[in-house]
Amino acid sequence: MAEGFLMEVCVDSVESAINAERGGAGRLELCSSLLEGGITPSIGLLQVVKQYVRIPVYTMIRPRGGDFLYSDREVEVMKKDIELVRSHGADGLVLGALTEDGRVDAELCMELLAFDMVHDPMVTLETLVSLGFERVLTSGCDCSALEGLPLIKRLVEQAKGRITIMPGGGITERNLQRILESSGVLEFHCSARSSKDSAMKFRNSCVNMGASLTAPEYGLKVADVSKVRSLNAIAKNTL
Repeated sequence: MAEGFLMEVCVDSVESAINAERGGAGRLELCSSLLEGGITPSIGLLQVVKQYVRIPVYTMIRPRGGDFLYSDREVEVMKKDIELVRSHGADGLVLGALTEDGRVDAELCMELLAFDMVHDPMVTLETLVSLGFERVLTSGCDCSALEGLPLIKRLVEQAKGRITIMPGGGITERNLQRILESSGVLEFHCSARSSKDSAMKFRNSCVNMGASLTAPEYGLKVADVSKVRSLNAIAKNTL
């Protein structure tokens, strides 16, 4: 990990978790289905990842893709998942829950908020500080952290060290230095993934194990050690 900065890498496989740590990540966000923005990983995935890495593993708690307005039954699932991941070694939780008007559902938010869908980010930040939240993962309420940089900078200034502002969303080797220098943050979130061809020799192109917008059947996305190292080097040289 680059001194002064902490890189969090979101991963959805054991291979990605190992690669992220090898590349110098300081923390993992563990989930399944990054194609959907991440949902709760299986206990099996959590257990095996914990066997192979030493850095902290924060587990996504999200019962489905889509918005962050959850039904009572979905909340039941989330509460049970929280119990299970905590009992199986999760070092922290990553989740967010909103009311129908886009405000924080304080009862459901425990460690992290789905910040980029809130109605008023500046007011919401004060709510989170008062509730004792540790950090906010945000793209600056925009399509990427680079586009949301003005708001990220304002949030850092308003936070005044009371809560960690962690930019994420489209962070690459091309824009990381600008984001770090312009925002004043000390942590950042990325996936640092590359495409990897499936090892399958027999391939049935007529069968697709999902909807039409799913990832290619015989292509994988995994955290790339070289990309993680490159991002870490950029962060270190930004000091």
